[in-house]
Amino acid sequence: MPGHDTRMKTILSPTGITPTARPGTVRSLLAATVAAAALALAVPAAPARAAPAASEVARTPEVAADLARVEAYLNGIGTLRSRFLQVADDGSSVKGTFALARPGRMRIDYDPPVGNFIVADGRFVYFWDAELKQQSNAPIGSTLADFLLRPQISLSGDVTVTEVAHDGGVLEVTLAQTKDPALGRLTLVFEERPFALRKWRVLDAQGLTTEISLLSPETGVELKDEQFFFRDPTRRRERD
Repeated sequence: MPGHDTRMKTILSPTGITPTARPGTVRSLLAATVAAAALALAVPAAPARAAPAASEVARTPEVAADLARVEAYLNGIGTLRSRFLQVADDGSSVKGTFALARPGRMRIDYDPPVGNFIVADGRFVYFWDAELKQQSNAPIGSTLADFLLRPQISLSGDVTVTEVAHDGGVLEVTLAQTKDPALGRLTLVFEERPFALRKWRVLDAQGLTTEISLLSPETGVELKDEQFFFRDPTRRRERD
């Protein structure tokens, strides 16, 4: 069974995986993703500790309609490919490429000179640290990447909606993990006309915010299966 890097910890991030901060390392969001990302990797979350429950937004008919629209949109995505811009709390930024193939698969590649990447193969999420030349991994179900990668996305149960807001043609939906809301918040930002996911923001347990904006996203695109397998770059170079 793949091992885990104890330097990493799972928090509520786009992919559910965020690195322990160290100088010169790109901070995430993931994930994910969904996106997942991110963006260094995680170990499974520790057993849920006693914490105040997340305060769920009142599900008025208007809010219920908004959330149903979000669920339908996300569940309607089979594949997605996009360039992205990630901006950290300190204003530093990095670009890369995000690919999603639901259910279960995702890839985030950072542009040089960073060289880090994240890949979910349907069972595990892997993070490659180009600086340390090593990988870390975690079962998808132990990270928030699972929210975007599961076959059916639901804004209830293990995910609590804490806020829904409209502002100038934009819908923002903020989420927390139901079992451990202290891990952070994920805000999904949708353009309303046409309705589409444009960015997400992560507020982590340390109070730091990371924003990931999708640049010209494409849905329904053809993606190659092999890009969702983890391959150790050092071994590839050795074979070459």
